[in-house]
Amino acid sequence: MAYRLLALNIDGTLLNSQGRLTRETKEAIEYVKNKGVYITLVTNRHFLSAKKIAKALRVQSSLLITHSGGFIGSTVDKPIFEKRISEEKTFNLVQVLENFDCHIRILHERFSVANRVKLQGNAVAKTVLRSGEPLFYPIQFVDSLGDTLRDEPVATPKIEVYFSSEKEKEQAERTIASAFQGTEWFTYPNEDRCYITAGGVTKASGLRLVAQHLSIPMNEVVVIGNYFDDIEMVEQAGMGVAMGHSPNELKRVAGWVTRSNSENGVAYMVKELFRKQQRIGYLYHLNS
Repeated sequence: MAYRLLALNIDGTLLNSQGRLTRETKEAIEYVKNKGVYITLVTNRHFLSAKKIAKALRVQSSLLITHSGGFIGSTVDKPIFEKRISEEKTFNLVQVLENFDCHIRILHERFSVANRVKLQGNAVAKTVLRSGEPLFYPIQFVDSLGDTLRDEPVATPKIEVYFSSEKEKEQAERTIASAFQGTEWFTYPNEDRCYITAGGVTKASGLRLVAQHLSIPMNEVVVIGNYFDDIEMVEQAGMGVAMGHSPNELKRVAGWVTRSNSENGVAYMVKELFRKQQRIGYLYHLNS
């Protein structure tokens, strides 16, 4: 089997536990590129953040699956796919969520707007304020997100929500499920956060769209992930790979469990899998 597409999650997969790309990982991605394999990133991050990682890997011309599948393209100006929560539904969702003790972040592909609610701990700060991000991705904090959206409506690919407690999250999830149709709600197990996308938008659906766009069947796709929302992608790929620190639910559906991201799991797996595979162009020549 010749694999033609390698899809990589970013956080917890490509990046190590300190949030950095290691030299070994960069070299491994270059090694696969030289085999003629197409590289794509599949991430919960917004487009501009993913593009920054893609540039560091020298795959900036690739299609990137961002906003958990809601925005796909190689440039921010001309996506091949975008599916948004409408302006009206975004506003209505925020109106409901503001009744709960939570931090809400509207993620547009060019900017973010969020409420100022302060929650205990620093998890939100680490996730929302990545080092240097405001320099290329404007982040605005407002007292009332609802009032802001009333004056300046936004149709967003994704909404992130951080709750003060598991109880608050569960109550909000029940309320949203009963009041809104046509949205996807992903909750992080054992964590007080979730994200919301438009109906039918997932990482897996985004990957299928890119594979179809490139005329690559899913059995020629390798996926490497590390979290619950990577399960469907890993399960549907020709070779699905779970990082060593992944939850057991992901490991059970994977065809390969590699080392953790602190042990250069991507670099190890990629070189092991692709070392015997000839360059794609050479394989086509043999088969012609």
